[in-house]
Amino acid sequence: MADVSKILEQMRREPAGVRFVDLKKVCEHYFSAARQAGSSHAIYKTPWAGDPRVNIQNANGRAKTYQVRQVLQAVERVERQSDES
Repeated sequence: MADVSKILEQMRREPAGVRFVDLKKVCEHYFSAARQAGSSHAIYKTPWAGDPRVNIQNANGRAKTYQVRQVLQAVERVERQSDES
């Protein structure tokens, strides 16, 4: 499994080709353990209410493209907030 920065690069380049386990690794790095992960979905708590939400779904080992984009938006928001602190 690649490190988080390499996964993020791949997510930005090709959001349709991301493995679910890689997306999950990024989410756990930025948002801690999933608050729900018993089904095909994993839901992560963010430090804000509303969008972008972090709810990812395993689709036969792949991440859904729109969810990859949502995670990228959330990661960018987390990084902006940490820069402002």
